[in-house]
Amino acid sequence: MIAVLIADDHKVVRQGLRFLLSSEPGIEVAGEAADGVAALDAIRALRPDVVLLDLLMPRLDGLGVLAAMQEEGLTAVVLVLTSSPDDQHLIRALKAGALSYLPKTAGVDQVIDAVRAAARGESVLQPGATARMLRELRQAAADPLAQLTPRETDVLKGLAQGRSNREIAKALSVSEETVKSHVSSILGKLGLADRTQAAIFALQRHLVPLDQALGQ
Repeated sequence: MIAVLIADDHKVVRQGLRFLLSSEPGIEVAGEAADGVAALDAIRALRPDVVLLDLLMPRLDGLGVLAAMQEEGLTAVVLVLTSSPDDQHLIRALKAGALSYLPKTAGVDQVIDAVRAAARGESVLQPGATARMLRELRQAAADPLAQLTPRETDVLKGLAQGRSNREIAKALSVSEETVKSHVSSILGKLGLADRTQAAIFALQRHLVPLDQALGQ
């Protein structure tokens, strides 16, 4: 059974999606949320398999929800379903961890297929999104730092300053486990072997002044 959380500030949309998904075999609606803060609380409490996430919500938008999920290591798969036509929203959402992205104009079958695909770990993108992502990937290849999230960049700066995971966690007000996860992600994205290589990379990119480097 695929447990789905619906996060959207429009009640009619939530009701429509609940009716649509609840009638499908193998899918259950675990809960609903009308804003980003409530969505995070529901993700923590319900541990759904798939989150249908709107980007434009009060209190905390969808990008904020995605960032918090990464921070906390919440593993639900996110399918962004939004009315926002902005390419940058798409790119930022996918970079922040969303697996799939569909417009709210998508057909019923598209949404159901996307939910099932998301549960299998397969990505579904709206038409044209793949080409835009390829352009982003080419830009990232030219500038490896572009692959990192803002928080990963902060962690990388901490590594360059010779800080331990505990020290970085305290400075960023996150857990040591979160920092450890970010370090692993940084090494993977940049193709580096260890923390020392990451620190050297950061210094070469002038992310921190030399007088702050490696605890000097």
